[in-house]
Amino acid sequence: MAFVEPVTPEQAVDKAAQTYERIQEVLGVTEIPEVFQYFANVPAFLHDFFMNFRKFVLGEGKLDEKRKLLIAVAVCGQTGSQKWLEFLRQFAESKGIAQQEMTEAMAVGATNSMYNALFKFRDISGTDVFDGMGVGLRAHTFQGTSLDEQTVELINLSLSDLNGCKPCTSAHVGKARKLGLADEAIYEAIQCAATMVAGTQFLRSLTGE
Repeated sequence: MAFVEPVTPEQAVDKAAQTYERIQEVLGVTEIPEVFQYFANVPAFLHDFFMNFRKFVLGEGKLDEKRKLLIAVAVCGQTGSQKWLEFLRQFAESKGIAQQEMTEAMAVGATNSMYNALFKFRDISGTDVFDGMGVGLRAHTFQGTSLDEQTVELINLSLSDLNGCKPCTSAHVGKARKLGLADEAIYEAIQCAATMVAGTQFLRSLTGE
């Protein structure tokens, strides 16, 4: 059972109503997506989140919209937000991104998280005895999808940061630079991921999904 009910457009007033108008304008929709209707229970959060979503997930800067949407999908997969995944799937498909690409983005993110668990353990275990042990984990997924190497690396560094793995984050930043990604592009990936963490966390708090 949801903690609160969604706020319909007819119920929205003041800042929530104004943000709804902006959502319709930016997304090119007539109906307000359900994920945003839940956020309207706290109009200030709805406004802040959508401004961040527009700028850091939809807006093109050093990264194009496709890469940002794939990072967003990978974050949703990590956080387990089904409502957000469904919204992003439909939205991304309308932008020409295939469902297979989104599925691959989540697979890359899950594989990366597997490595995060191991290397974070090495980092916080309080001993270097484990550093000499082999990793022993298979990760052909990183090279076995249709996603280009830069996109894979952006997902890896975003999820490594989200999972709090310091050695992995540092290593992925270095590899991203070697692949020709500017520092501003790396930072945009993190801003995108951070935005989606806020959105998925609050929505799951309200709905469990």
